[in-house]
Amino acid sequence: MEQTMNKTDRPPYGIIAVLMIGAFIAFLNNTLLNVALPSIMKDLDVETSTVQWLTTGFMLVNGILIPTTAFLIQKYTVRRLFLVAMGLFTIGTLIAGIAHAFPLLLAARMVQASGSAIMMPLLMNVMLVSFPIEKRGAAMGVFGLILMFAPAIGPTLSGWIIEHYDWRMLFHFVTPIAAVILIIGFLRLKDKKEKVNISLDFFSLLLSSIGFGGLLYGFSSAGSRGWDSPHVYLTIAIGVVSLVWFILRQLKQDRPMLNFRIFKYNMFALSSAISAIVNIAMFSGFLLLPIYVQTIRGISPFDAGLMLLPGAIVNALMSPVTGRLFDKIGGRILAVVGLTITTVTTYFFSRLSFETSYMSLVLLHAIRMFGMSMVFMPVSTNGLNQLPKRFYPHGTAMNSTMQQVSAAIGTGLLITIMSNRSELYGKELAASAMQKMSGQPTEAAHSEMQQQIALEAMLEGINYTFFISAIIIGAALVLAFFIKRAKSEEEKQDETSSSKQVVNKLAKT
Repeated sequence: MEQTMNKTDRPPYGIIAVLMIGAFIAFLNNTLLNVALPSIMKDLDVETSTVQWLTTGFMLVNGILIPTTAFLIQKYTVRRLFLVAMGLFTIGTLIAGIAHAFPLLLAARMVQASGSAIMMPLLMNVMLVSFPIEKRGAAMGVFGLILMFAPAIGPTLSGWIIEHYDWRMLFHFVTPIAAVILIIGFLRLKDKKEKVNISLDFFSLLLSSIGFGGLLYGFSSAGSRGWDSPHVYLTIAIGVVSLVWFILRQLKQDRPMLNFRIFKYNMFALSSAISAIVNIAMFSGFLLLPIYVQTIRGISPFDAGLMLLPGAIVNALMSPVTGRLFDKIGGRILAVVGLTITTVTTYFFSRLSFETSYMSLVLLHAIRMFGMSMVFMPVSTNGLNQLPKRFYPHGTAMNSTMQQVSAAIGTGLLITIMSNRSELYGKELAASAMQKMSGQPTEAAHSEMQQQIALEAMLEGINYTFFISAIIIGAALVLAFFIKRAKSEEEKQDETSSSKQVVNKLAKT
C-alpha cells in the first residue's frame, strides 16, 4: 500500500470516502442496539444477563480480532480487507434482521463484529499513510467527525425506530445501506500491493485471543457478577497470564503479529497511557448519567437519549476543528485545555441532587464532551506520528485494542465503585433511620422509607463514582504536560537531509 499512497502523491480520496462511509455504518451499529435490549428481552423471552451478551459478545470478538489487524493490513490489500470486512458486516446484519431465536441473533451479532473489527484500524492506517504529518491532524479530525457522529445519533435514532417499529427494523434499516457500500467498494476500490511473504503465528493468535478475551470478559462481568465470582477473577487471571506470554513471544519474533516494541517510542507510549486513562473515566458519563436520569429522576429513555445528544454532536463537530488546531499548535495545549475542562465538569457531576435541572445536565454534559473533543484524536495522532511507517499497522491495532480493554476495565471498575458505595451508604442511612424512628412503622411507611433510602444510596454511589472519575482524569491531565510534538524517524532524516542541502548550497556560494 505504501507504493500507491506515499506522501508525495495526491491522497486517494475515493478510497478514503468509501472506507469512511463503511466505518460510519459500522460505528452507528455499535450504539443502535442499546435502546432495543428491553424489546429484544420481551420478544425473545430472555433475561437481562443473557441479552447483555449482544453487547459483550460484540466487544469480545472485537477484542480478539483487532490485534490481528496489524498482520492483515501488512499481508493484504485495502480492497480485499474492506470487501471481506464489509461483506461479513452485511451478512451479519441481514441474518440479525430475520433472527427469531436468541442464539441466531447472537451469532449474527458476532459475525457483524468480525467485520467491524477490521474497519477502524484499516481506515486509520490508510489515513496515516495517505497524509503527511503537517496535514494529518485535519484529516484525522474528519475521521473523528465520522467516529463521533455515528454513535451520537445512534441512541436517538434507535429510540425513534423502536417507538414506531419492531426492533428488527434496526437491522433492516442498515442492511441495504451496507449492501450498497459493499457494491461501491467492489466497483471503485483499486489498489496494488506487492506480495508480502509473512505468515500468521497461530499460537500467538491463540494466546492473544485468550489473553484479550479473558480480560474483556472478566472486567465486563465484574459489574454484574462481583469481583468474588470465579467467572471474574479466573478469567482475568487466565487473561493476564496468556497476555504476558503473548507479549514475551512477540518480543522474541522478528516479524511479530502485534509489535510491542512500538512502546519504546515515548510519545506513542504516553499517548496510549493518556487515552486509556481517559477512556476508563469517560464511561462514567455513558454509564452513570442514564442510570441517574431514568432510575432516580424518572426521565423517559427517549428524553435521556436526547439529553446526551447535544454533547455528542458538539464532540463530533469539534473533531475537524481540533484536527486543524493540532496541525498548527500541536497536541499538548489541546490536551491540557481539554482535560482541564473534562476534569472540572466531571467534578460538577459528582454534586448531582434530586433537584438538578434537565437543562443543567444537558449543558454540563455538552461542556464535558467539548473538553473530550480536544483529547482523543490529537493525543493519539501525536503518538502515531512518532512511529516509522512500517509500524503504522501495529500502532493503529494497538490503539484500537487498548480502547477495547480500557473500556471493559472502566465499565467493571466504575460499576463496582458505584455498587459498593451505594450499598455502604444505604446501610448507614437504614441504621440512622431506625434510630430516629419511634414505634413500629406501618408496612406502607416502611416500604416508602426503603424506597427513599435506595434512591439516596444510589445517588450517593453515582456522585462518588463521578468524583473518582474526576481524580482519574486529573492523573491524565498531569501526564498531558509531558506531551511534545512528535516526529517520525523518516521526518527527522528528511529534515537532516534538507539541512545538509542548504549548508552545501551556502558553502558553494
